[in-house]
Amino acid sequence: MKHIRSVAWAGIAVAALATTTACSGETAKKTAEAVGNADTIMAALSRASDRTKDLGSAEIESTTDLGTGAGPVSMDGTYSWGDGAAYDVMMDTKAAQMQSVQDDPTLRAKMVDGAYFYNVDPQPSGPLAGKHWMRIDVSAVLGESGAAAADKNADPTAGLRYIGLSKNVKDLGEETIRGKKATHYRGSITPESLNRSGSALSQTDKDGLMGSFTGDVDKVTYDIWVDGDDLPVRMNQSMGRVSISMDFLKFGSTKPVTAPPAADTADLTEQVKQQGAGGTAPQG
Repeated sequence: MKHIRSVAWAGIAVAALATTTACSGETAKKTAEAVGNADTIMAALSRASDRTKDLGSAEIESTTDLGTGAGPVSMDGTYSWGDGAAYDVMMDTKAAQMQSVQDDPTLRAKMVDGAYFYNVDPQPSGPLAGKHWMRIDVSAVLGESGAAAADKNADPTAGLRYIGLSKNVKDLGEETIRGKKATHYRGSITPESLNRSGSALSQTDKDGLMGSFTGDVDKVTYDIWVDGDDLPVRMNQSMGRVSISMDFLKFGSTKPVTAPPAADTADLTEQVKQQGAGGTAPQG
């Protein structure tokens, strides 16, 4: 159970891209060009945000590397944001460090209704005795404000609300991603840019984003590749040692994500909270 925190991190990815421009009066022509380019970028990202929000779900492949030396955790399956954050994915059991509770090489994981669920082998004793699913409240991992922010920002392009948080968003040109031509954009936010955001963000947004700046993290960088249909093909997020990448294979028309049967689920939320507070969660 000591690795639950690492597993629960996987799959939480949002894109926050914003832009402002400034320069001296001596470079008026360049300023006009920069402003025009910034407007073009923001228009492209706004179109992508609108389209993605309307579609509400996608088939995805995602990789999360926590920078712990344990290697990345890859996931593929359904990611939904139409009615709050949710996913239903398969992940590598060994990479997720869940071999103690799952013998199969792959592990099914869900996030729905404010909780993480992991498909496990029924254990002979302990809280997982006779159960096929393990449940953990999202708030036990991310905290109350972090869980609220994660749900609110479930749309992969929700970060477009954060206009002004970054000094600029760069157009890095056209690249081919998974066989599709897409334009690559990059932007970053810092604690200072969040502090300067004033009323542009709700307190929940600020709390959730500020929670990213812990340890050696002083900047969060976001990359997004948008195709000719105004849809994201790939999104990357990096903050300190942590990096998250999500590829969008197909938008919309995905099955709703539902929680496993309660009778077949063991709730380990309190054990994870105790672990976070310095206690020892039960093994198995």
